[in-house]
Amino acid sequence: MAGGKLSARQKMINLMYLVFIAMMAMNMSKEVLSAFGLMEAKFADSNVATTDRNEALLADLETKGEEKPEEFALPAQNAKLVSTISDKFYKYIETLKVDLLKDGEYSLDSKTGKLPFESMDKTDILDEKWFTGDRLTKAGDAVMAEVAKYKKEIKDVLGTDVKYKKANETFDKLFDTSDVTNNEGDNKGWLDYHFQGFPAIASYTKLTAIQNDVKVTEANMFNLFLGNTLTEAVSLKKYQAIVLADKSAFFAGEKFQGKVVLGKYANVTPTKLSVQGNEIDLSEAIDSLGAAKLDFNVGNVGEHQIDGKFTFLEDGKPLEIDIVGNYVVVPRPNSATISADKMNVVYRGVANPMTISFAGVPDNKVNASGSGLSKGSGVGKYIMNAGSGKEVTINVTATLDDGSKASDQKTFRIKDIPAPTGTMAGQSGLVKLPKRNVEIGTVGAKLDDFVFDLPISVTSFKIKVPGQPTVSVVGTKMNGQAKASIKRARKGDNITIFDIKAKITGNAKYRLKNVSPVIVEVTN
Repeated sequence: MAGGKLSARQKMINLMYLVFIAMMAMNMSKEVLSAFGLMEAKFADSNVATTDRNEALLADLETKGEEKPEEFALPAQNAKLVSTISDKFYKYIETLKVDLLKDGEYSLDSKTGKLPFESMDKTDILDEKWFTGDRLTKAGDAVMAEVAKYKKEIKDVLGTDVKYKKANETFDKLFDTSDVTNNEGDNKGWLDYHFQGFPAIASYTKLTAIQNDVKVTEANMFNLFLGNTLTEAVSLKKYQAIVLADKSAFFAGEKFQGKVVLGKYANVTPTKLSVQGNEIDLSEAIDSLGAAKLDFNVGNVGEHQIDGKFTFLEDGKPLEIDIVGNYVVVPRPNSATISADKMNVVYRGVANPMTISFAGVPDNKVNASGSGLSKGSGVGKYIMNAGSGKEVTINVTATLDDGSKASDQKTFRIKDIPAPTGTMAGQSGLVKLPKRNVEIGTVGAKLDDFVFDLPISVTSFKIKVPGQPTVSVVGTKMNGQAKASIKRARKGDNITIFDIKAKITGNAKYRLKNVSPVIVEVTN
């Protein structure tokens, strides 16, 4: 429009167009300013009405505190604190509004009693007072400090009482002064985002809205202290079905027993948590849902109880909630069960050690019986002393958690201890020794490749030297007659030691089979 040579008529048309646009902008601004003014008036009226209601609620609390001190003395005291804190902050915001009008030279209309909304379009009043460059002035910092002080004082009244948790969350949202991201994606401070660059009437209205938030907070607190905020707590929409099993493990074929209840997670941090007699570090144990994670060593195989306590702060007093539960420990599958079906053998004459258990059942609920079976030392340990016969059956009965019985049995073959092998000077079979070694040597007996390391004692034996009569000897050493016979042996003669009698040390009653003889070839 401004380029080139224009006629006088065209210039006039262009000028009228610019004036028309300016008039439209002016009219729009007045409408917007008037809208802010109407909003401010609504907030102001609401503040007056809420103040009256809050005074009635506070008076009700004070009366209840006198009539029922054990129930309402503390809530009434807290309500007075909230009233004092709120009134002080409300009046501080009022001083900001008064200063805004004074600095902008605005005053109430003498006829209507209203502010001149349409003329309150200045944006530099608070901009120059609260902001400088990209930071706040001392006056701006003071405003943020007062807001922070108010928030801290209110939250100090609520404390960590579990009943006030929801109120704490609502209050935090209402007075959230964290940075805000605008439509352009820029991160701006709370005071900057809400007040910088706005007309005076908009800032004035926002300050009245903050006063309204103070009054709403006051009303919420008073109702909370009176116990008038039960709707959310009892709404079934907040609950879920929770399965509570009577125990945490069941055997195959066993009936599931437990119950289903309606409940919900209480995302409330306790002041103390103890499990199995040990206090738990709350910073590590509580997750985002308020659930406490358990981490402790389980006991031996069988059913065990879990006991502990949650401690919360409610009505200024510790509230303890018992933790009761149970769990079942089953054997860790760290080995395979491998057996040779034809090798289920116990030996007569020795104490056969056995381990007997029932999967998932503690030792004190397992009973094993059988001929010659007795309880040993240790969990699941038994001793089998087999008697006469060729077989012995061991019966095992377990008592399960529900009181029912489970049984099993196994049959073992009974075998005698194999015949020992005779020895001379520790050697067996055909032995080559000098005559002198035979004279001073010791006659013994051993069990070759036997599963038990049994101590065997020789009690007597016989010795036969070629051309000499047989000599009987008691004990393990050659007597005089046997030595004399050995001296007559010649090189190459085979001296036979036979009919060796032996017994198991500590078990003389058991009769070992005949000990095999030893043949000694004389080497000199």
